[in-house]
Amino acid sequence: MSRTGRVLLIGGSGFVGSAVAARLVAGGWTVRVPTRRFNRARHLSVLPTTEIVEADVFNPQTLDRLLVGVDAVVNLVGVLHSAPGVPYGPAFERAHVALPKAIAEACRRVGVQRVVHVSALGADVNGPSEYQRSKAAGEAAIRNARPELQWTLLRPSVIFGAGDRFLNLFARLSRLAPILPLAGADARFQPVWVEDVAEVVYACLARDASIRQSYPVAGPQVYTLAELVRFAAAQVERAPWIVPLPDGLARVQARLMECLPEPLMSRDNLRSMHVDNVAEGAPLPFGLTPHPMEAVVPGYLGGTPTRRRLLEARRRHPKGH
Repeated sequence: MSRTGRVLLIGGSGFVGSAVAARLVAGGWTVRVPTRRFNRARHLSVLPTTEIVEADVFNPQTLDRLLVGVDAVVNLVGVLHSAPGVPYGPAFERAHVALPKAIAEACRRVGVQRVVHVSALGADVNGPSEYQRSKAAGEAAIRNARPELQWTLLRPSVIFGAGDRFLNLFARLSRLAPILPLAGADARFQPVWVEDVAEVVYACLARDASIRQSYPVAGPQVYTLAELVRFAAAQVERAPWIVPLPDGLARVQARLMECLPEPLMSRDNLRSMHVDNVAEGAPLPFGLTPHPMEAVVPGYLGGTPTRRRLLEARRRHPKGH
């Protein structure tokens, strides 16, 4: 089934958003990307039928204006860190709970019915981490907004791809240190390629059967964190000695990392890893087949700039089709 129109892509300037924007444009959609600063989304200007708008999506009046003439909304906004709070900290509250609620309310005011909301695998109102609890609250804000809202919830595992801050981080650390003390070494993940995530978003917008459904979005295989670090290190021809940390030392390491200008890990991240980040049932909806890391990562690890990937997408689809 094919369906096109204009979509408001909130969070569209980031790593995942760039892939989603490229896939939607290739499928015939016109994509409106709000951003606080134009430079953050400038790389998307190589894509045809893409409109970049400087705007604050947390402002209700601005959100209303962005939704005028729109057929669907895709929300990708998420943060990994926040000052602590109960039941979750202020940054989690703002990005994961207040924004989805504001999107649903703005859709009601403007008359937009279709929303695809990207949450996270492990979202749980009773989860051990503030991140998981806030993600669950954001899902509830979308589900319970109003009967006519045609929502779809997606719950991806960790996402890898060119420009990710996941496998690329492990590769950089492996280049710097022969010994890597690792918190949460036995935590289990089912990493999914960013292009597969983009394909699922596109497929949801094309299928009425996805309305009021929730889907996991994961890769074909489960790995421990230690296995993922070894895999990333091998791609850059390194083999660091990985030292799994016991819980007490893991919390100390996480606490120290919280002090960095851009934290690599937090105690809340560590609590998230107490729950396996693994899909139940099929890793992707609609019979889609996920790509394994082993087939994708060797082609990019070490750096393929996002702009190059988008230029290649434009060459493949010069008219947005």
